[in-house]
Amino acid sequence: MFNRKKQPPIKTLVALGCQIDGNFQFADGLRLDGSIQGNLVGQADHPSILVIAETAVVVGEVHADHVIINGKVDGPVHARQMLELQPKARITGDVTYKLLEMHQGALVTGKLCPIVGDIPATVSEEKPTLKLAANNQ
Repeated sequence: MFNRKKQPPIKTLVALGCQIDGNFQFADGLRLDGSIQGNLVGQADHPSILVIAETAVVVGEVHADHVIINGKVDGPVHARQMLELQPKARITGDVTYKLLEMHQGALVTGKLCPIVGDIPATVSEEKPTLKLAANNQ
């Protein structure tokens, strides 16, 4: 109706009090209320949505199509389509996104790198050297 793609259903829940040690790969949707010590990856060949709730903690990389964060992530975040940072979001690491929605109060300690086309923009692109004119007397 408003030119928005239908989101995949959230079929997986890591509840408050649960902890996963190691990498975790998911399809469709995942809601995280607990903690993960490892990389959290939505399958690239299947639409994915990841909700990191206020009580959640991730120590590792995050990869998904649509990422909604209101908890803590210690590592880089890669949102292949959209990244939503809610007021209590705390990210320590670089963030890559195609579209970004950031609420007041969200905090990112790292670089914000938008995806232009299909290529992430690099912040450290080489800049031309400036030459100053010599003062000839």
